[in-house]
Amino acid sequence: MNQILVTKKLYVTPELKRKKKIYKINFTVSIFIVLILLSICIYAEYDKNKSEEVSQQILASMNTSIEENKSEEELNDILTVVLNGVQEDLNQTEETEVQDLTPQNKGTIEKTKYTTNGYTYYPVGTINIPKIGVNYSIIHGETGSEKETEALLKISPCRFYGPEPNEVGNFCIVGHNYRNTKFFSKVPQLEKGDTVNITDLTGRTLTYSVYNKYTVSPTEVNCIDQRTNGKKEVTLITCTNDSQSRVIVKAREIK
Repeated sequence: MNQILVTKKLYVTPELKRKKKIYKINFTVSIFIVLILLSICIYAEYDKNKSEEVSQQILASMNTSIEENKSEEELNDILTVVLNGVQEDLNQTEETEVQDLTPQNKGTIEKTKYTTNGYTYYPVGTINIPKIGVNYSIIHGETGSEKETEALLKISPCRFYGPEPNEVGNFCIVGHNYRNTKFFSKVPQLEKGDTVNITDLTGRTLTYSVYNKYTVSPTEVNCIDQRTNGKKEVTLITCTNDSQSRVIVKAREIK
C-alpha cells in the first residue's frame, strides 16, 4: 500500500504542478471576466430602466400640461362668450372704445426644456402604439446635431426630421431597439393596418395607419422625403435586432 502511494506521488512532476497552477490562474481570470461582463449587463439594464423612468416622467409632465391647457382653453371659451356679450351690450348702450377682450394664445402650451449630458431638449408630442405597448414622449434637441440626438435617444424617441407633429408632411421619429420591450424594440413587429397615435402640444391626437414597412442600410435616407402630396404622414425608424440595418415603418393619417 505504501509503495502505491509513493508511486502516485512520484507522478506529480514539476510539469504537472506548473499546469495545475496555470489552470488555477486561468480559472480565476475566467471567473473575474464573467463577473465583469455580468456587472456590465446589469448596469446596462439599470441604465435602460433609468432612461425609461426619465421618459415616463416627461410623458406624465406633458400629459399634465396638456390637460391643464385643455381646461384653460375651455375656461377661455367661456370667458370669450361672456366678454363678447359684455362688449355687445356696451356697443348697444354707447359708442365707447373697447379693448379686445378675447383671450390670446388659445390651444398652445409652453415648451418645457430639460437638460442631460450638457444637451438641452424639449418635448414636441407623444406617441402611442396600442399593438406593441409603446407610450412615450417625443423629444427634440435644441441643436439637432448627431451627437445630441445620440445622447437623447437614451432618454426617449426623438423627432428626427420633418414638420411639427400632426402637420402636413413626413414627421420622422427615431427610437432605440433594445431588443426587449422598451422604446422602439417592438416596432419591427408592426404590420400594415396597425395604428399609431400622435398627440401634439395642443392636445390634438391624430391616428395614422401603417401602409408600408421595409429595411434599409444605415446610409439610406429616402424615408425622410417630405413629398407626401399634402398628406400627414409618420415615419418610425429603428435598428434591426443585429443593428446592421434600419427598419422603416410608414404610416398615413386616417381621416
